[in-house]
Amino acid sequence: MAEETKATNPEAPCATENIVVSDVPVAEKPTSTIVEKEAPPQAETEPASVEKPAAEEVAEGEKEKEEASDENKIAESASFKEESNKVDDLIDPEKKALEEFKQLIQEALNKHEFTAPSPPPLAPAKEEEKKVEQPKVEEKKQEEAMPEEKKEEEEPKTEEKEEEEAKTEEKTETCETPAEVPPPPPAAEPVKEEVVEKKVEEKETPPPAAEPSETVVVEKVEEKVEATEEIKETIVHEVTAPAPPPCEEPAASPAEEEKPKEEGGAASPPPPEEVSIWGVPLLADERSDVILLKFLRARDFKVKEAFAMLKSVVAWRKEFKIDELLEEEGIGEGLEKVVYIHGVDKEGHPVCYNAFGEFQDKELYSNTFSDAEKRAKFLRWYIQFLEKNIRKLDFTPEGTCTIVQVTDLKNSPGLLLFKKELRQATNQALQLLQDNYPEFVAKQVFINVPWWYVAYNRMISPFLTQRTKSKFVFAGPTRTAETLFKYIAPEQVPVQYGGLSKVGEEEFTTANVATEEIIKPTCKHTIELPITEAGTLVWEVRVVGWDVSYGAEFVPSAEGGYTWIVQKTRKIGPADEQAICCTFKIGEPGKVVLTFENQTSKKKKLLYRSKTKASE
Repeated sequence: MAEETKATNPEAPCATENIVVSDVPVAEKPTSTIVEKEAPPQAETEPASVEKPAAEEVAEGEKEKEEASDENKIAESASFKEESNKVDDLIDPEKKALEEFKQLIQEALNKHEFTAPSPPPLAPAKEEEKKVEQPKVEEKKQEEAMPEEKKEEEEPKTEEKEEEEAKTEEKTETCETPAEVPPPPPAAEPVKEEVVEKKVEEKETPPPAAEPSETVVVEKVEEKVEATEEIKETIVHEVTAPAPPPCEEPAASPAEEEKPKEEGGAASPPPPEEVSIWGVPLLADERSDVILLKFLRARDFKVKEAFAMLKSVVAWRKEFKIDELLEEEGIGEGLEKVVYIHGVDKEGHPVCYNAFGEFQDKELYSNTFSDAEKRAKFLRWYIQFLEKNIRKLDFTPEGTCTIVQVTDLKNSPGLLLFKKELRQATNQALQLLQDNYPEFVAKQVFINVPWWYVAYNRMISPFLTQRTKSKFVFAGPTRTAETLFKYIAPEQVPVQYGGLSKVGEEEFTTANVATEEIIKPTCKHTIELPITEAGTLVWEVRVVGWDVSYGAEFVPSAEGGYTWIVQKTRKIGPADEQAICCTFKIGEPGKVVLTFENQTSKKKKLLYRSKTKASE
């Protein structure tokens, strides 16, 4: 039976991981087959501060909480069990996260964010627009600040101010009409304020004038300083308001043009866009909830991260042209025996087998991985294969929407580790699956694992999440069939992996359930198949690894009847490992006795099934 071992990461002593490991041979040193677990990411902390000890205590408390939550996540993933897809079975935080996720998706659909152009190409254009707008704003600010700067420069020069005031008095007398402004008296204070205002409005540099008395100069300077503070706001308005028409029209026209557009958009908003993934429209029915839960679980129910992943997947599917890819034909010739779906596991998940040993065929390997174009074609074929089978899944809350992956490493010593082209294609496929197909694998079983695979697994571990690695099961060559039977019924396991399922089977189907028994070491084991009426008895037997003696005979129920030898006893070696099927026609009731003699010191797994067909 498969053994369970606990692998402890030295970097995270509190975190444990349970990985099923079955009889994996080890080179040189007798080390256990342990997959290293990545240490949980540590939160970045700011340098210690003497002034804020309370902040440090809070940060340490938060860090301890994060470490505790990481340990809980690792413990949950170590004892991984597929979660329910029913919304009613979710806990409150998960329900809340699902609702928030759906709200974000609805807003994105209303705004057509899934079909909008990607942000990166538009970013430079936006920056250029900002750069163009910034100089305009700066120019306006400079124009507005000009009068103030001029005033600041003029204030310290008292002698020039005296001349300016004297000159402005002359101009006001000559330019202004008597109806609007009466001629000011020579020494009145209100007149001085008006003179300052007129000077600022007209922005003219007056010629030198007569020198007034010192007392008048001081008064005028003080009044001017006070007046300038009050007039600053009016200067800005007066400068911008009477600007020439050509400058005003461009500024006003865009605003006027945008208003009708906005009004028109509000009057008839475009309908929300429709986005489908794996044939399931988003937010259409309860099947959509099952899809969204996959993204949430892949991101530990962090809504924003799950939403970002969803948008990325939609964008990738458009870029990869998934809909067109499904219609392509003839892009994976010869690969049907490398990756294929065969049967289901005990929980009803479809089982996908990956037989890398088939790439020992040099012609097949060359046609698949010899150059970048062929590797890209292989990836397209693999995605097409995956898409077609995913669309066959049942995405209802009660249905089965995940698969079991079985990766066979038989006859591939060093193949993945030293074949550069296959290693590159494998890593690319792993990355694509993890980024764009979240939570579609219920269990990943590696069988016929050679000694070098431990090193290879460490190499590909950075491409995998902790949750994904928690689903891994490893089985060495001598435990392959036994490990598969733990998850898949023998009648569903292909005959080449120790099961009873054959392609094109006629006598037995997956509906004919097989019985499992153990043949003890150095013992004889018998099985009786009763026959109640005349007819034909068909039975099928298999001993995993064989190396036992097998024979069959018929014993009639009537007293004094003769025993018939149906199959002579013979020893079947490991090289003859296969299922034996036999048919026996009889006209009287009785029983067929199957005899198995195990002379080895190891127990053996026996599989058998039978049925009776009525005589014609």
